[in-house]
Amino acid sequence: MLNLNKELFEIIGCEGSDSEVIQRPNMTYWQDAWRRLKQNKVAIISMILLIIIIVMCAIGPYITPHKYTEQILENINLKPNKEYWFGTDNLGRDLFSRLWIGGRVSIAIGVIGTIIEVIIGCIYGGVSGYFGGKIDNIMMRIVEVLNSIPYMIVVIIISIFLGKGMFAMLIALCITGWTGMARMVRGQVMQLKQSEYVLAAQALGGKPSRIIMKHLIPNTIGIIIVYMTFDIPGFIFAEAFLSFIGLGIQPPATSWGAMCSFGQSVMDFYPHELFFPAAAICLTMLAFNLLGDGLRDALDPKLRQ
Repeated sequence: MLNLNKELFEIIGCEGSDSEVIQRPNMTYWQDAWRRLKQNKVAIISMILLIIIIVMCAIGPYITPHKYTEQILENINLKPNKEYWFGTDNLGRDLFSRLWIGGRVSIAIGVIGTIIEVIIGCIYGGVSGYFGGKIDNIMMRIVEVLNSIPYMIVVIIISIFLGKGMFAMLIALCITGWTGMARMVRGQVMQLKQSEYVLAAQALGGKPSRIIMKHLIPNTIGIIIVYMTFDIPGFIFAEAFLSFIGLGIQPPATSWGAMCSFGQSVMDFYPHELFFPAAAICLTMLAFNLLGDGLRDALDPKLRQ
């Protein structure tokens, strides 16, 4: 038989000095998610578009010399020109500055409403999912009752008692809006509460409130972030719809929905008054939804490599 010895074998392509270089670099969950998100060009373009819209909402009204409340009767319903980039409305106000002021209101309602919804939904769903049993049954029946109430009725009742405006609209939209988040968090918590780290925390005497806030909810943060990116455009569209029918933002304040309401009445003769706020709503909602799709893929632990 052939005698085998070390001289017959030679290590090729790997030396002791660079043996660690060929190893895969250690990456955290968030680093890997960001790496996968960057590979999604549509999501990155949507993120850039959202950043541009938010920046313009912050600085847009200061670019033009015309204030959004300034009324010049000689310049009523002007088409886009060098002085008025987006034209003027039926009161001679600059649509460019009003568009970005309205964007502040619409995006603020979307972000604030979503934050309120997430806070209430996470706490409510976390408690319901963790304790289960009768507590879970009672809490979920309350959620089902709230889901059965049309939000339009809630908006009308709130507007009767609190009047019309941003504050009343936020209350009306958040009264029943948090139920979807609560049900989603409840389902995740019911899956995670049997995990070893939760059992270890219970064995060490951890209080239920600490286990829910420190262990269970943080482990659902990926799904919560994705839900938020889909929920913000929902609030923006709800605000636009309510303002369009006259139950939302009232003059002299403005929003994209209120601008669409004014533009719709003169769209046959001055379509630019409807086009610009409608385009802003469409682009913002599309960007949030496409970004949410990218985040859903990036934050899915099953796709982690």
